Amino acid sequence: MYEFMLKISRFMAVLGGLMLVALIFLTCASIIGRSLNGMFHSDFFQANLAGLSQWGLDIGIGPINGDYELIEAGVAFAIFAFMPLCQITGGHATVDVFTSGFSLRANRILRVITDAVFAAVFVLIAVQLYGGMLSKLRTGQTTFLIEFPVWWAYAPSLVGAVIAAAIAVYLAGMRLMESLTGRDLLPADLGADH
Repeated sequence: MYEFMLKISRFMAVLGGLMLVALIFLTCASIIGRSLNGMFHSDFFQANLAGLSQWGLDIGIGPINGDYELIEAGVAFAIFAFMPLCQITGGHATVDVFTSGFSLRANRILRVITDAVFAAVFVLIAVQLYGGMLSKLRTGQTTFLIEFPVWWAYAPSLVGAVIAAAIAVYLAGMRLMESLTGRDLLPADLGADH
């Protein structure tokens, strides 16, 4: 089961990475378009290269309409897409100044508590995100500039949140079993190296 969860979380992280790459290209294209548009409107271009300037403006060179809206939705998805991998690999920041001196049993109990809290938080996030998506769907709310339905941004983020919640619940259950049986059921190298 762990391998399956790890594959899903890696797949989601790849999707999140692809989204970030797409957002980088979108941002660059919008900035270049905005700069060229400003250049074509400049006094120098209007006076000396009016034909080129007008041609550039006529074909629509300028910032991408709704770029902020698209970036906002895309970054939200990317964040939720990275959460499952961060959770299953134990990539969250930890401070183990005090716990390094604890016994193995005490550390296992502490990990059960920590993973149970993470599971509860991820489930709460997924439930609230689902409620927010349904609210946006019911009201038909759209973005201001390009007027795409806001729930479209919630839906892919919800997928990442649900997968993160499922992985967190799985890990909390496995940590509980480890604590009860005294056996290692998950790979020993889980955890961030900070």
